[in-house]
Amino acid sequence: MADEKPGLRSSTEVLTRGFDPRLSVGSARPAVFRSSTYVFSSPEAAERAFDLVAGRAKPQPGEQPDLIYSRFNHPNAEIFESQIVPLENGARAAIVFNSGMAAITTALFTFLRPGDTILYTVPIYGGTQSLIEGFLESWGVKGIAIQAGETEAIENAIRTTPNLRVILIETPANPTLTMTDILSAARASKTAGSARSGEPPMLMVDNTLLGPTFQHPLDQGAHLVLYSATKYLSGFSDLIGGVALASDPELIRKMRLKRNMFGNILQPDECWMLASRLPTVRLRMNRASKNAQRIAERLAPHPKVRKMYYPSLFKDADQIRIRDAQCDFPGAMFSLELNGGKPAAFNFLRRLHLAYNAVSLGGVETLVCHPKTTTHSGLADADVTDGLVRVSVGIEDWRDLLADFEQALA
Repeated sequence: MADEKPGLRSSTEVLTRGFDPRLSVGSARPAVFRSSTYVFSSPEAAERAFDLVAGRAKPQPGEQPDLIYSRFNHPNAEIFESQIVPLENGARAAIVFNSGMAAITTALFTFLRPGDTILYTVPIYGGTQSLIEGFLESWGVKGIAIQAGETEAIENAIRTTPNLRVILIETPANPTLTMTDILSAARASKTAGSARSGEPPMLMVDNTLLGPTFQHPLDQGAHLVLYSATKYLSGFSDLIGGVALASDPELIRKMRLKRNMFGNILQPDECWMLASRLPTVRLRMNRASKNAQRIAERLAPHPKVRKMYYPSLFKDADQIRIRDAQCDFPGAMFSLELNGGKPAAFNFLRRLHLAYNAVSLGGVETLVCHPKTTTHSGLADADVTDGLVRVSVGIEDWRDLLADFEQALA
């Protein structure tokens, strides 16, 4: 793969790094490499490649070992992993997975051991919560849930929790948009050495809802940033993927060893699709964010809307402080709690014409769902109420979307 070009801005670098046309018969854009296995340049190169992939050796600066097998790596994964790095402020390395849950699971399995404790904010994506509460605890990892946005309580929990190894923050929280102070958690983690390892706990941030365009956790002191690439990075609701990025390449190297074992790398076609969409992430997210803000602010005073959850409408002073300190724009997600509970929410969903009643988010189309009975079903959280509806605003004309929401409420 081509070396990065120093001094370029990220919007340029995402189009120019990680790919050498000379290695693709002069093609101006990367091809799809569907090979399962790769021919070694020499027996020595094969030996070196296996030493690296097994973790018996570490790569030298600038070293490009021979490819082995597509369960370990392939050209399209390498291209994508190189090209996403400049989009994430502070990142130096990335690793791609076949889903967002694969990225989260691999990160936790890489850095947690039986007997460790993980502190996580709630509400959080339902799959993440189920992984921690339904699986990791049976594996010997203790999970402690703490309310998102409660800065002082989170700091205190970080400093006092025994055997704390991982802090997992999703901010804004899904689906209430509550924001958690990343910098505060990072500072607290530095003074909270684990009783088992003697090292400070690792701070991981699920940045799916605002990143990489509007929020930059690595700049705020996070060790690892996690994404469901299915969402804004892809943007077209037609593929599943996940990504992890870090300032320290050693963290990514350790995760790569686990990915080699689990075989949860993203396939070449999807890596090619993702890489081709990276240059438009900011364009799509900016348009969707402007749409969402216009719609949320106009729907907030509607008599049938009990409460609107959107960053530009925060009333709590601490939430406003966090928003202003770590977010560039409010994003394209809002949730509205309707008067009348579940029947009102279901009637609203039933009457929509343009917005689709579907889970997921971050697509160019507008998606609306009822978290209590779908993405967060079976999970106890007082903030995820029967009347709460989550909206992922797309890039349609905002006036058409507003009219659709208003007629569904009427």
